[in-house]
Amino acid sequence: MPTDKTIAGLQGRVLDFAQLSRYREDNAKLAPPAPGEKRVVFYGDSITDAWGRRSGKFFPGKPWINRGISGQTTQQMLIRFEQDVVHLKPVAVVILAGTNDVAGNTGPENLQMIQDNITSMVAIAKANNIRVVLASVLPAKKFGWNPDVQPAETIRTLNQWIEQYCTKEKLTFLNYYPALVDNEGGMKEDLAADKTVHPNDAGYAVMEPLAQAAVEKALK
Repeated sequence: MPTDKTIAGLQGRVLDFAQLSRYREDNAKLAPPAPGEKRVVFYGDSITDAWGRRSGKFFPGKPWINRGISGQTTQQMLIRFEQDVVHLKPVAVVILAGTNDVAGNTGPENLQMIQDNITSMVAIAKANNIRVVLASVLPAKKFGWNPDVQPAETIRTLNQWIEQYCTKEKLTFLNYYPALVDNEGGMKEDLAADKTVHPNDAGYAVMEPLAQAAVEKALK
């Protein structure tokens, strides 16, 4: 029999599939950008959510905002994009998404479905004059929460598409993958808190200068 906690979690997913409630109050308290402020939203799943909260340092002193939610897929991110990105009036958004789609967190998806969700987020950003930094999916050769999935090749294929799409749409491509991958298509174990998917302090230390350089390029 499912526990009360499990039942409550499932009910929450039905009532708030995209977890719009997660940042609603924080967003309401956030003042508009000051004149000359170059606000940037980092948008993603647990890899973004944990940055500066559980591991690593999240760009101290910069007007950059974390709007990651653990476990989310691109379809959930697309639903909350207006609330958690557009309404915050950033000059740029850094999108890191796709890991949980490959893992099947909200049901089976093919690559076209993931691509469609990403292109829709980009279209919304462009319509609101928000510059887009699109990141490669981090390497993974297994998922602890879904061991039946073999993700390494799918992630490589998705990243090839992301890079080509960035070139086509003149977006800034943020390529984390080469700096984190091992010789089997997974994340280097010494850079991952769980040895598989989620960066530790050392992993975020590798990602930080790559992200900063990509944002600075997008803002020029």
